[in-house]
Amino acid sequence: MPGFELIGKEERNAVNEIFDSNSLFYNGKRVKYFERQFADYFGVNYAVAVSSGTAALKTALITAGVKPGDEVITQAFTFIATVEAIVDVGATPIIVNIDETLNMDVDEFKKAITPKTKAVIPVDMLGVSTEVDQINIIAKENKLIVIDDCCEALGADWGDEKLGAQFDLCTFSFDNGKTITTGEGGMITTNNEDYYKLCMEYRDHGHENNPNYTRGCDTHRIQGFNFQTTEINAAIGIEQLKKMDYIIASNRKNYRIYEESFKGVSEISLRRIPEKCNPLCDCLIFNFPKPEHTHQFVKLINEKGLSTKNIPDAIEWHFARHWDHIFNKYGLSSNDLHKLTQKSADILDRSVAIPVMVNLEDEIVLKNSDIFRKAAEAVLVSTD
Repeated sequence: MPGFELIGKEERNAVNEIFDSNSLFYNGKRVKYFERQFADYFGVNYAVAVSSGTAALKTALITAGVKPGDEVITQAFTFIATVEAIVDVGATPIIVNIDETLNMDVDEFKKAITPKTKAVIPVDMLGVSTEVDQINIIAKENKLIVIDDCCEALGADWGDEKLGAQFDLCTFSFDNGKTITTGEGGMITTNNEDYYKLCMEYRDHGHENNPNYTRGCDTHRIQGFNFQTTEINAAIGIEQLKKMDYIIASNRKNYRIYEESFKGVSEISLRRIPEKCNPLCDCLIFNFPKPEHTHQFVKLINEKGLSTKNIPDAIEWHFARHWDHIFNKYGLSSNDLHKLTQKSADILDRSVAIPVMVNLEDEIVLKNSDIFRKAAEAVLVSTD
C-alpha cells in the first residue's frame, strides 16, 4: 500500500547528501528535479510541488479562479480536506452521492449543476478512478473546470494513461499513508501553462520569479501564500518515485490473492471498477448484504489482529454526513446531511476496505486471506 513500507537507505542517503553538501536551501534544485520527474512519469507537461495534498487542492482552486459565491461540486465520500479546501477559498461545497464505484455518481453531478457552479472535484477514492470520460463531457458542456482529487489513487491507470493526466488540474498527496511518501507533501499536475504559472505563483507568496528582477524586487499579479515544499521532502520524493512501479506491482499481486479468497463467498459483492480503470489495488473493498454483517466482520478480524482502511475505521473523517460542523454554516443540519447522503450511507454501511500492504510475504498474505474469508463466512451464517 504505502511508500512508508519502503523508506530505506536510498532516502536516508539522499537526505544526508543535502546536509553533507550544505545545500539545504540551494536554489530548490531537488524540488525542480522532483517536479520534472513526476511530470514525466505521469505524462503531463507540468508538475508543481507543494507542502501537502490539502495545499494542492486549495492552490488548484485558486488557480481555477474559484471565488466567494461560487459553488464547487464534490462527492460525499472523500477525505474532509476536499471540503475544507473549498470552504477555505470562500466557495460553497455542494455534495453529491456516490454509486457502487464508491466515487461520484455522474447523474447526481449533472443534476447538481447551477449557474453558480464554477468547478467540480471528483475524488478517486481508495485507489479507483472516477468515471473520467463522463465527468469531462458533462464539465465541458457546462463550462466547468475539473480538479481531480487523486490523493488516494496515485499509481492507478485510466486506459493507457496514468491517472492524473485527464483533467484540467490534478492533485496528489505524499503523506505517510499514500502510495509514495515524503513525510508530508503534495503535487499538482496540469497540461495548461497558464494554470502552471498561477500554481507556481500562489505557492510562493505571489512571486512571478521574473528573470529581470532580483527576488526582493520581483513582480507579482496575485495574492499568494506559502505552500512551498523543502529540498528534504523532494529528495525523499525522488527516491520514492523510483519505487513506484514496484509498489504498484506488489499491490496488484497481493490484491489478486485477497480477491481470489472471496470468490467462493457468493453473498459478497466486490466494489465496481470503471471499465477503463486499472486500480492502484492498495485495498480490496467489498459489500455485505447488511450493515450488521460489516460490524461483526470487523469485530472478528480485529480479534485476529487485523484491521480495515477508512471503511469503517475512519469513516467519520471520510463521509460528509458527519460534518455538520462545516455544513451548518450553509444551513444544513445533521438531519439534513443524513437525508442528503442516505444513498451513500446505504453503500458505505455495508462496505469493508481491506488494506493491501506492499512488503508482506506471500505466506502472510495467504494467512490473512484465510482469516478474512472465514470471518466473512461466519458472519453470513450467523445472521441467516
